Amino acid sequence: MAQFLFRFGWEVLGMLVSNILEEKGRNILAIPPQATLLDAARVLSTNHVGALLVITAQGGLLGILSDRDIVRAVSERGAAALALTVESRMVKDVAVCREHDTLGEIMETMTACRFRHMPVVENGIVVGIVSTGDVLKTRIAETMREAQALKEYIAAK
Repeated sequence: MAQFLFRFGWEVLGMLVSNILEEKGRNILAIPPQATLLDAARVLSTNHVGALLVITAQGGLLGILSDRDIVRAVSERGAAALALTVESRMVKDVAVCREHDTLGEIMETMTACRFRHMPVVENGIVVGIVSTGDVLKTRIAETMREAQALKEYIAAK
């Protein structure tokens, strides 16, 4: 039974990014690079998200701006930072994943690099975004399914 638990408990890490995108959708919140940090803060707040992608008209990734980037700018420059452009504060060297990457792989990258949002890029085009919250939600759902399966397994004995 211990082997059953071990195999069953780590299945979710082999799930693919595409599984998360199928569940949550492929909607992308983006902001133009010339928008201000105040504009970005409003979009983040209105949509209850922690990051915005900065993409080209063709869907290519230019960068990412998180709530943390805005807080850093305000701590350095005060309220005047809110007039800065998104382009001036966005992260341009962004780690990305693909739909066929596993949750285990992206969890490792997100943890090692200490960021919470990872754009999903296929053939140079942004097709979605995955957050640590999305991964956690998937893991919790899998844990609930595991618990139910174990209850059923024990009840059948």
